[in-house]
Amino acid sequence: MTAVREALPENRYGRSADRRADRKLKIIGSVLGVALLGVVGWIGYDYVGGKGLSAEMIKFKVTADDRVEVHLEVRKGRDDKGYCTLRSLSENGTEVARKDFRFDDDSGRIDKILTLRTTSRATAVELLGCTEDGGASS
Repeated sequence: MTAVREALPENRYGRSADRRADRKLKIIGSVLGVALLGVVGWIGYDYVGGKGLSAEMIKFKVTADDRVEVHLEVRKGRDDKGYCTLRSLSENGTEVARKDFRFDDDSGRIDKILTLRTTSRATAVELLGCTEDGGASS
């Protein structure tokens, strides 16, 4: 006895519905993929190209009871001008110095050792932030 396999009738069991669902899923996946790439690109551009001004306090050294030296690095646009605000704290946390340091150089990177004069011995120095003359702060 030989087994006879019968072919199923065409379009009887909804194969076209599966194809429509597959097509919808492909379209939705493509749209979501493009949107994700757009968001990642926008975040990357903002992170890399959107930084107009950034500063970092590399280190500080207490040189006397009334003086602190601070190594400050500022990265900015070539023509940008502005200032950075530093403050120094005593051991109990009170502020013993605060000073704004201007940067008007035409270079894109400023690397300076600055001196803060304090009212008493300092134990910490903080970079509070930097502001461009146009008003943008970091």
